[in-house]
Amino acid sequence: MKLSLEEIGSRLEALGHDLGLDYYPVHFEEVPASFMMEIAVYGLPVRMPHWSFGVRYIYQLVQHRMGNSRLFEVVFPGNPGRAYLAKGNSIPENTLVMAHVLGHADFSKNNDLFHRSQEEVGYRIVDQAASHARRIAMAIEEYGQQCVEEVLDAALALEAQIDTFKGIRRPVSMQQGNKGNSDNLFQARFGDLPGEGLPSDEDESAQSGPAENDLLAFIAENAPEMSGWERDIFLAVRAESVYFYPVFACQIMNEGWACYWHARLLREADFLAQGDYLDAIKTHSDVVRPHATGSQVSLSPNPYHVGFVMWEKIIEEQGLERAFEIRKQDDDFSFVRNYLTEDLAAELDLFQYVAKKDGAVDVVEFDINELREAILAPRYNFGAPAVCADSVDVDGTLRLVHDHQTDGRGLDLRRSEKVLEYVHRVWRRPVSLDTVDARGAPRQITCPA
Repeated sequence: MKLSLEEIGSRLEALGHDLGLDYYPVHFEEVPASFMMEIAVYGLPVRMPHWSFGVRYIYQLVQHRMGNSRLFEVVFPGNPGRAYLAKGNSIPENTLVMAHVLGHADFSKNNDLFHRSQEEVGYRIVDQAASHARRIAMAIEEYGQQCVEEVLDAALALEAQIDTFKGIRRPVSMQQGNKGNSDNLFQARFGDLPGEGLPSDEDESAQSGPAENDLLAFIAENAPEMSGWERDIFLAVRAESVYFYPVFACQIMNEGWACYWHARLLREADFLAQGDYLDAIKTHSDVVRPHATGSQVSLSPNPYHVGFVMWEKIIEEQGLERAFEIRKQDDDFSFVRNYLTEDLAAELDLFQYVAKKDGAVDVVEFDINELREAILAPRYNFGAPAVCADSVDVDGTLRLVHDHQTDGRGLDLRRSEKVLEYVHRVWRRPVSLDTVDARGAPRQITCPA
Protein backbone atom coordinates (compact mmCIF):
# COMPACT_ATOMS: atom_id res chain seq x y z
CA MET A 1 0.00 0.00 0.00
CA LYS A 2 1.44 3.38 -1.03
CA LEU A 3 1.93 5.96 1.68
CA SER A 4 0.38 9.42 1.49
CA LEU A 5 2.62 12.47 1.36
CA GLU A 6 1.69 13.30 4.97
CA GLU A 7 2.69 9.79 6.12
CA ILE A 8 5.96 10.01 4.21
CA GLY A 9 6.69 13.35 5.87
CA SER A 10 6.12 11.97 9.38
CA ARG A 11 8.40 9.00 8.71
CA LEU A 12 11.12 11.20 7.23
CA GLU A 13 11.05 13.42 10.33
CA ALA A 14 11.42 10.38 12.60
CA LEU A 15 14.24 9.01 10.44
CA GLY A 16 16.02 12.35 10.51
CA HIS A 17 15.96 12.35 14.32
CA ASP A 18 17.27 8.78 14.36
CA LEU A 19 20.22 9.86 12.18
CA GLY A 20 21.13 12.72 14.49
CA LEU A 21 19.31 15.71 13.00
CA ASP A 22 17.81 18.21 15.42
CA TYR A 23 15.03 20.53 14.29
CA TYR A 24 11.87 22.25 15.39
CA PRO A 25 8.59 20.87 14.04
CA VAL A 26 8.01 21.76 10.38
CA HIS A 27 4.54 22.51 9.01
CA PHE A 28 4.33 21.46 5.34
CA GLU A 29 1.65 22.87 3.08
CA GLU A 30 0.93 22.17 -0.58
CA VAL A 31 0.05 25.35 -2.49
CA PRO A 32 -0.56 26.29 -6.15
CA ALA A 33 2.48 27.08 -8.27
CA SER A 34 1.35 30.73 -8.63
CA PHE A 35 1.35 31.16 -4.85
CA MET A 36 4.79 29.54 -4.65
CA MET A 37 6.02 32.10 -7.16
CA GLU A 38 4.63 34.98 -5.10
CA ILE A 39 6.24 33.70 -1.89
CA ALA A 40 9.59 33.23 -3.61
CA VAL A 41 9.52 36.77 -5.03
CA TYR A 42 8.29 38.53 -1.89
CA GLY A 43 10.50 36.38 0.33
CA LEU A 44 7.64 35.88 2.80
CA PRO A 45 3.97 34.80 2.53
CA VAL A 46 2.79 38.30 3.48
CA ARG A 47 5.04 41.30 3.02
CA MET A 48 4.92 45.07 2.65
CA PRO A 49 3.45 46.22 -0.69
CA HIS A 50 5.85 47.80 -3.19
CA TRP A 51 6.14 47.99 -6.97
CA SER A 52 9.65 46.45 -6.98
CA PHE A 53 8.22 43.07 -5.96
CA GLY A 54 5.96 43.18 -9.03
CA VAL A 55 9.02 43.72 -11.24
CA ARG A 56 10.74 40.72 -9.61
CA TYR A 57 7.59 38.63 -10.08
CA ILE A 58 7.45 39.32 -13.81
CA TYR A 59 11.13 38.44 -14.19
CA GLN A 60 10.71 35.18 -12.24
CA LEU A 61 7.58 34.30 -14.22
CA VAL A 62 9.37 34.83 -17.55
CA GLN A 63 12.31 32.72 -16.38
CA HIS A 64 9.96 29.96 -15.27
CA ARG A 65 8.01 29.89 -18.54
CA MET A 66 11.26 29.82 -20.52
CA GLY A 67 12.31 26.75 -18.56
CA ASN A 68 15.21 28.50 -16.79
CA SER A 69 13.88 28.06 -13.25
CA ARG A 70 11.64 25.78 -11.28
CA LEU A 71 10.44 26.21 -7.71
CA PHE A 72 10.42 23.01 -5.66
CA GLU A 73 10.00 24.50 -2.19
CA VAL A 74 10.04 27.66 -0.12
CA VAL A 75 10.98 27.27 3.55
CA PHE A 76 10.98 29.68 6.49
CA PRO A 77 12.99 28.81 9.61
CA GLY A 78 11.25 29.20 12.95
CA ASN A 79 9.57 27.33 15.75
CA PRO A 80 7.64 25.83 14.11
CA GLY A 81 9.21 26.06 10.67
CA ARG A 82 7.02 26.55 7.63
CA ALA A 83 7.54 24.95 4.24
CA TYR A 84 5.47 25.27 1.08
CA LEU A 85 5.38 22.55 -1.57
CA ALA A 86 4.11 22.98 -5.12
CA LYS A 87 0.90 21.03 -5.78
CA GLY A 88 2.05 20.39 -9.33
CA ASN A 89 5.00 18.33 -8.14
CA SER A 90 4.79 14.57 -8.11
CA ILE A 91 4.84 12.63 -4.82
CA PRO A 92 8.47 11.53 -5.40
CA GLU A 93 9.48 15.17 -6.06
CA ASN A 94 7.75 16.43 -2.92
CA THR A 95 9.25 13.53 -0.96
CA LEU A 96 12.69 14.81 -1.89
CA VAL A 97 11.60 18.36 -1.06
CA MET A 98 10.45 17.37 2.44
CA ALA A 99 13.76 15.58 3.08
CA HIS A 100 15.60 18.66 1.79
CA VAL A 101 13.59 20.94 4.09
CA LEU A 102 14.51 18.82 7.11
CA GLY A 103 18.18 19.45 6.29
CA HIS A 104 17.44 23.19 6.23
CA ALA A 105 15.50 22.92 9.49
CA ASP A 106 18.45 21.26 11.23
CA PHE A 107 20.86 23.87 9.84
CA SER A 108 18.74 26.87 10.82
CA LYS A 109 18.15 25.63 14.37
CA ASN A 110 21.79 24.85 15.07
CA ASN A 111 23.92 27.28 13.03
CA ASP A 112 25.09 30.17 15.23
CA LEU A 113 24.32 32.88 12.68
CA PHE A 114 20.79 31.59 12.06
CA HIS A 115 20.24 31.02 15.77
CA ARG A 116 21.10 34.63 16.63
CA SER A 117 18.78 35.93 13.91
CA GLN A 118 15.93 33.65 14.99
CA GLU A 119 16.35 34.67 18.63
CA GLU A 120 16.00 38.33 17.66
CA VAL A 121 12.77 37.82 15.70
CA GLY A 122 11.36 35.44 18.29
CA TYR A 123 11.12 32.58 15.75
CA ARG A 124 8.08 34.33 14.26
CA ILE A 125 9.32 36.25 11.20
CA VAL A 126 6.25 35.32 9.13
CA ASP A 127 3.95 36.84 11.77
CA GLN A 128 6.18 39.90 12.18
CA ALA A 129 6.31 40.52 8.42
CA ALA A 130 2.51 40.33 8.30
CA SER A 131 2.37 42.89 11.13
CA HIS A 132 4.74 45.17 9.17
CA ALA A 133 2.48 44.86 6.12
CA ARG A 134 -0.62 45.75 8.17
CA ARG A 135 1.02 48.85 9.65
CA ILE A 136 2.16 50.01 6.22
CA ALA A 137 -1.37 49.45 4.84
CA MET A 138 -2.69 51.66 7.67
CA ALA A 139 -0.11 54.33 6.79
CA ILE A 140 -1.27 54.22 3.16
CA GLU A 141 -4.85 54.82 4.29
CA GLU A 142 -3.80 57.77 6.45
CA TYR A 143 -1.06 59.44 4.38
CA GLY A 144 -1.72 58.22 0.84
CA GLN A 145 -0.10 55.74 -1.52
CA GLN A 146 2.44 58.17 -2.97
CA CYS A 147 3.82 59.38 0.37
CA VAL A 148 4.25 55.86 1.71
CA GLU A 149 5.71 54.59 -1.55
CA GLU A 150 8.39 57.29 -1.52
CA VAL A 151 9.52 56.14 1.93
CA LEU A 152 9.49 52.50 0.83
CA ASP A 153 11.49 53.47 -2.28
CA ALA A 154 14.24 54.83 -0.04
CA ALA A 155 14.15 52.03 2.54
CA LEU A 156 14.14 49.18 0.01
CA ALA A 157 16.88 50.87 -2.04
CA LEU A 158 19.02 50.63 1.12
CA GLU A 159 17.82 47.20 2.31
CA ALA A 160 21.32 45.72 1.96
CA GLN A 161 22.95 48.60 3.88
CA ILE A 162 22.75 47.14 7.39
CA ASP A 163 25.21 46.17 10.10
CA THR A 164 24.41 42.52 10.77
CA PHE A 165 26.76 42.40 13.77
CA LYS A 166 24.67 44.89 15.75
CA GLY A 167 21.43 42.97 15.39
CA ILE A 168 17.87 44.20 15.23
CA ARG A 169 17.81 45.70 18.72
CA ARG A 170 20.89 47.87 18.33
CA PRO A 171 21.17 50.91 20.64
CA VAL A 172 19.34 53.95 19.29
CA SER A 173 22.09 56.55 19.06
CA MET A 174 19.77 59.56 18.99
CA GLN A 175 18.73 58.68 22.54
CA GLN A 176 22.22 58.17 23.91
CA GLY A 177 24.49 61.13 23.34
CA ASN A 178 23.81 64.82 23.17
CA LYS A 179 20.96 65.81 25.48
CA GLY A 180 21.14 69.56 24.81
CA ASN A 181 18.24 71.92 25.39
CA SER A 182 18.05 73.09 21.77
CA ASP A 183 14.56 73.30 20.37
CA ASN A 184 15.95 72.16 17.03
CA LEU A 185 15.70 68.37 17.10
CA PHE A 186 18.32 68.02 14.42
CA GLN A 187 20.79 70.22 16.31
CA ALA A 188 20.13 68.15 19.44
CA ARG A 189 21.45 65.06 17.65
CA PHE A 190 24.82 66.60 16.72
CA GLY A 191 26.73 64.67 19.34
CA ASP A 192 25.60 61.36 17.91
CA LEU A 193 26.31 61.97 14.25
CA PRO A 194 29.40 60.78 12.36
CA GLY A 195 32.41 63.01 11.91
CA GLU A 196 35.76 63.87 13.48
CA GLY A 197 34.55 65.75 16.52
CA LEU A 198 32.23 68.37 17.89
CA PRO A 199 32.06 71.61 15.88
CA SER A 200 34.51 74.27 16.96
CA ASP A 201 35.34 77.81 15.87
CA GLU A 202 38.04 76.36 13.61
CA ASP A 203 35.97 73.54 12.13
CA GLU A 204 32.21 73.50 11.96
CA SER A 205 32.00 71.19 8.98
CA ALA A 206 30.91 67.90 10.52
CA GLN A 207 29.34 66.32 13.59
CA SER A 208 30.83 63.79 16.00
CA GLY A 209 30.74 60.01 15.99
CA PRO A 210 32.27 57.16 13.99
CA ALA A 211 31.36 56.39 10.39
CA GLU A 212 28.15 54.33 10.26
CA ASN A 213 27.60 51.58 7.68
CA ASP A 214 24.09 50.72 8.87
CA LEU A 215 22.35 53.30 6.71
CA LEU A 216 18.81 52.08 7.41
CA ALA A 217 19.28 52.45 11.17
CA PHE A 218 21.26 55.68 10.87
CA ILE A 219 18.64 57.44 8.76
CA ALA A 220 15.79 56.13 10.92
CA GLU A 221 17.51 57.44 14.04
CA ASN A 222 18.87 60.73 12.75
CA ALA A 223 16.91 62.04 9.74
CA PRO A 224 16.13 65.68 10.65
CA GLU A 225 12.39 65.69 9.98
CA MET A 226 11.41 62.03 9.72
CA SER A 227 7.95 61.22 11.03
CA GLY A 228 7.23 58.31 13.32
CA TRP A 229 5.46 56.27 10.64
CA GLU A 230 8.38 56.82 8.24
CA ARG A 231 10.83 55.68 10.87
CA ASP A 232 8.66 52.62 11.48
CA ILE A 233 8.92 51.66 7.79
CA PHE A 234 12.71 52.00 7.79
CA LEU A 235 13.07 49.85 10.90
CA ALA A 236 10.64 47.25 9.51
CA VAL A 237 12.71 46.91 6.33
CA ARG A 238 15.85 46.69 8.43
CA ALA A 239 14.42 43.96 10.67
CA GLU A 240 13.52 41.84 7.65
CA SER A 241 16.96 42.39 6.10
CA VAL A 242 18.65 41.25 9.32
CA TYR A 243 16.46 38.13 9.23
CA PHE A 244 17.41 37.33 5.64
CA TYR A 245 21.16 37.86 6.10
CA PRO A 246 21.97 34.30 7.32
CA VAL A 247 20.19 32.86 4.27
CA PHE A 248 22.48 34.94 2.07
CA ALA A 249 25.68 34.42 4.07
CA CYS A 250 25.25 30.63 4.40
CA GLN A 251 23.82 29.69 1.01
CA ILE A 252 26.58 27.26 -0.04
CA MET A 253 26.70 25.64 3.40
CA ASN A 254 22.95 25.54 3.94
CA GLU A 255 21.95 24.26 0.50
CA GLY A 256 24.79 21.76 0.45
CA TRP A 257 23.79 20.47 3.91
CA ALA A 258 20.16 20.12 2.84
CA CYS A 259 21.24 18.26 -0.33
CA TYR A 260 23.48 15.89 1.63
CA TRP A 261 20.65 15.06 4.02
CA HIS A 262 17.90 14.70 1.46
CA ALA A 263 20.12 12.22 -0.41
CA ARG A 264 20.90 10.30 2.78
CA LEU A 265 17.33 10.29 4.07
CA LEU A 266 16.03 8.98 0.74
CA ARG A 267 18.75 6.32 0.66
CA GLU A 268 17.86 5.07 4.13
CA ALA A 269 14.07 5.44 3.86
CA ASP A 270 13.16 1.75 3.47
CA PHE A 271 9.47 2.69 3.62
CA LEU A 272 9.63 4.30 0.15
CA ALA A 273 8.47 2.33 -2.87
CA GLN A 274 11.35 1.50 -5.21
CA GLY A 275 9.83 3.48 -8.08
CA ASP A 276 9.28 6.55 -5.92
CA TYR A 277 12.86 6.35 -4.67
CA LEU A 278 14.27 6.21 -8.21
CA ASP A 279 12.12 9.15 -9.34
CA ALA A 280 13.21 11.19 -6.32
CA ILE A 281 16.89 10.45 -6.96
CA LYS A 282 16.49 11.64 -10.57
CA THR A 283 15.25 14.95 -9.16
CA HIS A 284 18.25 14.99 -6.81
CA SER A 285 20.54 14.75 -9.85
CA ASP A 286 18.86 17.81 -11.37
CA VAL A 287 19.22 19.80 -8.15
CA VAL A 288 22.94 19.12 -7.64
CA ARG A 289 24.08 19.25 -11.25
CA PRO A 290 27.48 20.95 -11.48
CA HIS A 291 26.43 24.21 -13.17
CA ALA A 292 23.54 26.59 -12.66
CA THR A 293 21.49 27.82 -15.58
CA GLY A 294 22.18 31.10 -17.31
CA SER A 295 23.63 32.69 -20.41
CA GLN A 296 27.12 31.48 -19.47
CA VAL A 297 26.10 28.15 -17.98
CA SER A 298 29.57 26.65 -17.71
CA LEU A 299 30.81 29.75 -15.85
CA SER A 300 28.16 29.61 -13.13
CA PRO A 301 28.91 27.02 -10.43
CA ASN A 302 25.82 25.68 -8.71
CA PRO A 303 25.99 26.42 -4.94
CA TYR A 304 23.90 23.28 -4.29
CA HIS A 305 26.51 21.17 -6.07
CA VAL A 306 29.54 22.87 -4.52
CA GLY A 307 28.10 22.64 -1.00
CA PHE A 308 26.93 19.06 -1.46
CA VAL A 309 30.34 17.83 -2.64
CA MET A 310 32.15 19.76 0.12
CA TRP A 311 29.95 18.26 2.85
CA GLU A 312 30.37 14.76 1.41
CA LYS A 313 34.15 15.18 1.52
CA ILE A 314 34.13 16.58 5.07
CA ILE A 315 31.95 13.74 6.39
CA GLU A 316 34.00 11.12 4.55
CA GLU A 317 37.34 12.42 5.88
CA GLN A 318 36.46 13.95 9.27
CA GLY A 319 33.26 12.22 10.36
CA LEU A 320 29.69 13.29 11.04
CA GLU A 321 30.36 14.75 14.49
CA ARG A 322 32.94 17.12 13.05
CA ALA A 323 30.46 18.05 10.31
CA PHE A 324 27.89 18.94 12.99
CA GLU A 325 30.48 21.24 14.63
CA ILE A 326 31.24 22.99 11.31
CA ARG A 327 27.53 23.35 10.61
CA LYS A 328 27.16 25.13 13.95
CA GLN A 329 30.14 27.47 13.82
CA ASP A 330 30.77 28.48 10.21
CA ASP A 331 29.26 30.63 7.49
CA ASP A 332 30.13 30.53 3.78
CA PHE A 333 33.23 32.68 4.27
CA SER A 334 34.94 30.38 6.76
CA PHE A 335 33.47 27.26 5.14
CA VAL A 336 34.91 27.98 1.68
CA ARG A 337 38.24 29.29 2.99
CA ASN A 338 38.78 26.35 5.32
CA TYR A 339 37.40 23.39 3.39
CA LEU A 340 37.59 24.15 -0.35
CA THR A 341 40.97 22.55 -1.04
CA GLU A 342 42.95 22.59 -4.27
CA ASP A 343 42.13 18.93 -4.91
CA LEU A 344 38.43 19.50 -4.30
CA ALA A 345 38.38 22.61 -6.52
CA ALA A 346 39.97 20.56 -9.31
CA GLU A 347 37.41 17.79 -8.79
CA LEU A 348 34.63 20.40 -9.04
CA ASP A 349 36.21 21.92 -12.19
CA LEU A 350 36.22 25.36 -10.58
CA PHE A 351 38.29 28.13 -12.11
CA GLN A 352 38.61 31.90 -12.03
CA TYR A 353 37.99 33.90 -15.18
CA VAL A 354 37.88 37.44 -16.53
CA ALA A 355 35.03 38.36 -18.89
CA LYS A 356 35.89 40.97 -21.51
CA LYS A 357 33.54 43.54 -23.03
CA ASP A 358 33.60 41.73 -26.40
CA GLY A 359 32.25 38.58 -24.76
CA ALA A 360 35.57 36.72 -24.68
CA VAL A 361 36.53 34.92 -21.48
CA ASP A 362 40.10 34.46 -20.23
CA VAL A 363 40.77 31.79 -17.62
CA VAL A 364 43.06 33.12 -14.89
CA GLU A 365 46.00 31.02 -13.76
CA PHE A 366 44.81 28.78 -10.93
CA ASP A 367 45.38 30.05 -7.40
CA ILE A 368 43.24 28.44 -4.68
CA ASN A 369 43.17 31.54 -2.46
CA GLU A 370 42.11 33.82 -5.32
CA LEU A 371 39.51 31.24 -6.40
CA ARG A 372 38.02 31.14 -2.91
CA GLU A 373 37.80 34.94 -2.79
CA ALA A 374 36.24 35.05 -6.27
CA ILE A 375 33.52 32.66 -5.07
CA LEU A 376 32.95 34.72 -1.92
CA ALA A 377 33.18 38.21 -3.46
CA PRO A 378 29.45 38.39 -4.41
CA ARG A 379 28.51 37.44 -0.85
CA TYR A 380 30.07 40.41 0.94
CA ASN A 381 27.59 42.94 2.34
CA PHE A 382 24.56 41.23 0.76
CA GLY A 383 26.30 41.59 -2.59
CA ALA A 384 25.81 45.37 -2.40
CA PRO A 385 28.45 48.16 -2.44
CA ALA A 386 29.87 49.11 0.96
CA VAL A 387 28.61 52.64 1.68
CA CYS A 388 28.74 54.40 5.03
CA ALA A 389 27.51 57.66 6.54
CA ASP A 390 30.78 59.53 7.01
CA SER A 391 29.66 62.88 8.37
CA VAL A 392 26.82 65.37 8.66
CA ASP A 393 27.51 69.07 8.04
CA VAL A 394 26.07 71.72 10.30
CA ASP A 395 23.54 72.59 7.60
CA GLY A 396 22.31 68.99 7.68
CA THR A 397 24.08 67.75 4.52
CA LEU A 398 24.55 63.99 4.77
CA ARG A 399 27.90 62.85 3.39
CA LEU A 400 28.17 59.23 2.29
CA VAL A 401 31.36 57.44 1.28
CA HIS A 402 31.69 54.35 -0.90
CA ASP A 403 34.46 52.00 0.27
CA HIS A 404 35.50 51.18 -3.30
CA GLN A 405 38.85 49.76 -2.21
CA THR A 406 37.11 47.02 -0.24
CA ASP A 407 34.56 46.48 -3.02
CA GLY A 408 37.22 46.55 -5.70
CA ARG A 409 34.81 48.27 -8.07
CA GLY A 410 33.06 51.52 -8.89
CA LEU A 411 29.34 52.15 -8.68
CA ASP A 412 26.69 52.24 -11.36
CA LEU A 413 26.49 56.03 -11.34
CA ARG A 414 22.99 56.30 -12.85
CA ARG A 415 21.61 53.87 -10.29
CA SER A 416 23.46 55.66 -7.50
CA GLU A 417 21.95 58.99 -8.54
CA LYS A 418 18.47 57.46 -8.31
CA VAL A 419 19.17 56.00 -4.87
CA LEU A 420 20.41 59.40 -3.65
CA GLU A 421 17.15 60.93 -4.89
CA TYR A 422 15.24 58.43 -2.76
CA VAL A 423 17.42 59.14 0.29
CA HIS A 424 17.07 62.90 -0.17
CA ARG A 425 13.28 62.61 0.02
CA VAL A 426 13.43 61.22 3.56
CA TRP A 427 16.59 63.00 4.79
CA ARG A 428 15.15 66.33 3.53
CA ARG A 429 18.59 67.92 3.39
CA PRO A 430 21.32 67.66 0.71
CA VAL A 431 22.98 64.26 0.31
CA SER A 432 26.38 63.59 -1.30
CA LEU A 433 28.25 60.38 -2.11
CA ASP A 434 31.99 60.08 -2.73
CA THR A 435 32.89 57.17 -5.01
CA VAL A 436 34.86 56.36 -8.17
CA ASP A 437 33.77 55.84 -11.76
CA ALA A 438 34.41 52.78 -13.93
CA ARG A 439 37.99 53.97 -14.56
CA GLY A 440 38.73 54.48 -10.87
CA ALA A 441 38.66 58.28 -11.01
CA PRO A 442 37.13 60.05 -7.96
CA ARG A 443 33.49 61.09 -8.40
CA GLN A 444 31.07 62.88 -6.13
CA ILE A 445 27.34 62.59 -6.64
CA THR A 446 25.08 65.10 -4.94
CA CYS A 447 21.34 65.51 -4.56
CA PRO A 448 19.99 67.99 -5.29
CA ALA A 449 22.59 68.34 -8.04
